[in-house]
Amino acid sequence: MSAPPRDPSLIAGWVLAFLLSFGPAVSNSFARFAYALVLPAMRDDLLLNYAEAGWLNTANAAGYLIGALLTRVWVARAGNRTLFIAGMVLTSLAVFATGLSREPAMLSLMRLLGGVGGAAVFICGGTLSGNVMPSRPGLATTTIAIYFAGGGIGLMLCGAAIPLLLDVYGPTAWPLAWQAMGVTSLAMTVASVWAALQMTEPGSRAGGGTSKASAPNSEALTASTPHSSIAPLRRALITYLCFGLGYIGYMTFVIAWMREHGAQTFTVITAWMMLGATTLLAPAIWRGPVERWAGGRPLAAAMATLACGAVLPLLHAAAPVMMLSAALFGAAMFSIPSAIQSLVKKGIPMCDWGHAMAGFTIVFAAGQVAGPVLTGWLADRWGSLTPGLALSVVTLLAGSLLALTQHDVNAQQDVRHAR
Repeated sequence: MSAPPRDPSLIAGWVLAFLLSFGPAVSNSFARFAYALVLPAMRDDLLLNYAEAGWLNTANAAGYLIGALLTRVWVARAGNRTLFIAGMVLTSLAVFATGLSREPAMLSLMRLLGGVGGAAVFICGGTLSGNVMPSRPGLATTTIAIYFAGGGIGLMLCGAAIPLLLDVYGPTAWPLAWQAMGVTSLAMTVASVWAALQMTEPGSRAGGGTSKASAPNSEALTASTPHSSIAPLRRALITYLCFGLGYIGYMTFVIAWMREHGAQTFTVITAWMMLGATTLLAPAIWRGPVERWAGGRPLAAAMATLACGAVLPLLHAAAPVMMLSAALFGAAMFSIPSAIQSLVKKGIPMCDWGHAMAGFTIVFAAGQVAGPVLTGWLADRWGSLTPGLALSVVTLLAGSLLALTQHDVNAQQDVRHAR
């Protein structure tokens, strides 16, 4: 039997976590969020109403839901690394292929496939990110945060390039934007796949993933099923549903909102760059709360921050207000899944992390499916994006309040044992 692989050095571990973070850059920033930047041009060129425009992001979210379901079934057999690699390849090709057709049916299919691959990337990459240095579990919160903050890299790349490209070449150039993102995604795939191959599969005996050193009370906890493991986190689960429903309306239509209110290309670029920059700063902002605050309080604070960011455009569409809105949204958006991942890591055995995160992602994706088309339908019905964006604010606030009632799983178990 071969010896278990050793942990990388501290610096090498940070490098691996950073390269792995290209996963969210591709699966979220390119395959999902960049659609907001391209949407105004696609609407003009393809003559889409808001509901039709929302549907293309709903198709991506539906694919994400399908991908989460498939990941939950396959992760125990195939492993996190294999699904992460397959997801990166599928998502990158789907992003590139979105720029090869103007047919709504083909666009919907590519958006759906991008969602399928993106779910595998986000779930399995998030699991891998907590196991970059298995013998140093205290660093897992940081490596997880680095992974989720990687989406900011993609956001900033999109914000710097796409508005300028469309401004120079006009609305009909939107296919070039998708093709450019596809090529960049393939390059990031090579780097992130290499990083994934350097890591130990979470829960594998070879890597010591199920050892008592890495998972206290592992024999008792491993006997539980993924469904029973998630049950004590049900309030966080519903909060994640609220997150999926609430944030996606903003991230789909905020640029369209800005354009409707007279925003120039420079303002759009600045707002999107602000969104990406604060996403990169998010690990430093939230590391302390996620590590030290009990229960769902970090999750509640991040949800409340999102709600504040979402409500600002409804109060005023001036450039400084939109900058602040983007900053708040970017600072909290990727911190929600980071907080969820931390709750899962603290309260669920390592061998069930993939199953648990897939379960959370299924619920999140269900809310995400409804958000874009519902916001678009409300906009078409009322002639304004205001009702849909207001619904996002209310949903995020409700999730924040619910998260405050989520307790630490380990604390609950200690109470039961004391009785």
